[in-house]
Amino acid sequence: MTAYSILDLSPIVEGSTAAVSLQNSLTLAQHAEKIGYTRYWVAEHHNMPGVASAATSVVIGHIAGGTSSIRVGAGGVMLPNHSPLVIAEHFGTLATLYPNRIDLGLGRAPGTDGAAARALRRSLTHSDQFPDDIIELQQYFQEYKPSSGSVRAVPGEGTKVPLWILGSSLYGAQLAAHLGLPFAFASHFAPDALAQAAQIYREYFQPSAQLAEPYFMFAVNVFAADSDEEAQFIRSSHQQGFANLRSGSPSLLPHPVNDIEAVLGSATLASVNHSLRCVASGGPEKVYRELTELIQTHRPNEIIINSPIHKHEARLHSYSIAAEVVRDINQV
Repeated sequence: MTAYSILDLSPIVEGSTAAVSLQNSLTLAQHAEKIGYTRYWVAEHHNMPGVASAATSVVIGHIAGGTSSIRVGAGGVMLPNHSPLVIAEHFGTLATLYPNRIDLGLGRAPGTDGAAARALRRSLTHSDQFPDDIIELQQYFQEYKPSSGSVRAVPGEGTKVPLWILGSSLYGAQLAAHLGLPFAFASHFAPDALAQAAQIYREYFQPSAQLAEPYFMFAVNVFAADSDEEAQFIRSSHQQGFANLRSGSPSLLPHPVNDIEAVLGSATLASVNHSLRCVASGGPEKVYRELTELIQTHRPNEIIINSPIHKHEARLHSYSIAAEVVRDINQV
């Protein structure tokens, strides 16, 4: 059985606002809860006009407060941008308000450009402290043990918020295996190392207090509609937005177009599609074939679905079709 979840950057679309995007995220989470999605994750990005989830823990509170059972979390928090104590307090508070529903996925990248990283007071020159920061964060979530000079996360201590390692390279796979944590691979934009990362993670996994066996999830872009043609149309927003990001001009999520090659050009479109090739796009039958191939190839415990679609109603419909498809795959 493959679980299925949602990755949401709360996209701000052309012609709309951040306020509408955040409300749409809540509506999508409520819809997802009804149709069997396991978790709903939002991601930290900065200095991007088309992303409304920069204050990730705040958005998680918004989503968790409007739902009742679906797990809600970060996919992820970029830990080098923050003090582990502050993150422990934020997510400890969330776990106190919404017990047994909060996840904390941790990334190593800045989630932004150099200028915004400096504005976040992040040093771009210090040695990599990511593994040490994770261990410090884990300690804050454990039961408090008094010792000289010890620091407490209140709320936070004793909540044992489950940690995940996120990654788009072999480094994340190795670290997750070493620490005995679940691993989520960012194949929705960086699929090159997906197969090797999954293999390394499973081969070198060491059981931990949190996790006895490897738990692997990868991200896939899904654009599902009633027809293949309609799916290609709604997918074109993501292709344009990714091309804008790659060119150094991040934008609002563009309106979809009928002829994406005419807009981007064949060379740019080929490059974009190569980076976004972990995808299932089409009507229900085509999405079934493509998701089946991805799941059979990489054998995940769970997939997390990214569907940045301009029209909110089309996005809801795409996630409904995707849920039906994964349920059908699980019955085979």
